[in-house]
Amino acid sequence: MKVDILNTEGQSTGRSLELPEEVFGVEPNEHTMYLAVKQYNAHQRQGTHKAKERGEIAGSTKKLKRQKGTGTARAGSIKSPVFRGGGRVFGPRPRTYTIDLNKKVNRLARKSALSQKLTNGEIRIVEDFTFDAPKTKSLLTVLNGVSKANKKLLVTSAHDKNVYLSGRNIPKSGVMTANELNTYAILNCNDLILTESSIEVLKSLLSK
Repeated sequence: MKVDILNTEGQSTGRSLELPEEVFGVEPNEHTMYLAVKQYNAHQRQGTHKAKERGEIAGSTKKLKRQKGTGTARAGSIKSPVFRGGGRVFGPRPRTYTIDLNKKVNRLARKSALSQKLTNGEIRIVEDFTFDAPKTKSLLTVLNGVSKANKKLLVTSAHDKNVYLSGRNIPKSGVMTANELNTYAILNCNDLILTESSIEVLKSLLSK
């Protein structure tokens, strides 16, 4: 499928680019996209939660009261979960939330997300550009010229420090390289803006 290449002002350059069918023309697989997003969200969790259980509470081991004759339930330790300040029953412990996903599944999820974006008309191709110095206003002008959507993601072929720093503090927008692009990032934006040279990088990564 051919897509017009836009300049930094959002106007057509008169050139078009043939997007690789094996990356942007697959049948979207919703389940693989679900798994990839689930994996991404799981990896954002630190898993450092911890609550002290009965054996970890600091306190006296003296028996609180005599065994019989009190008229209430027997109690042997102030650390019991029954009492205030006691240990927690089956409290959370540090753990990892990492989810393993096959490379082929992850690759199919990204191709499915890209194909879905293209079908919905939410992909823009812009000619390669750079800045002499980091300037948020300059990148904001480019993004607003190319797309009118609220949430935008700019994908470059390689890390450009000035472009990255320019887009670091723009609300609801982001900048990442084609190597870093993941399914969650693709689906989480309204418009995906790809630089001309990033297409070849995506093709080499996903058309395996």
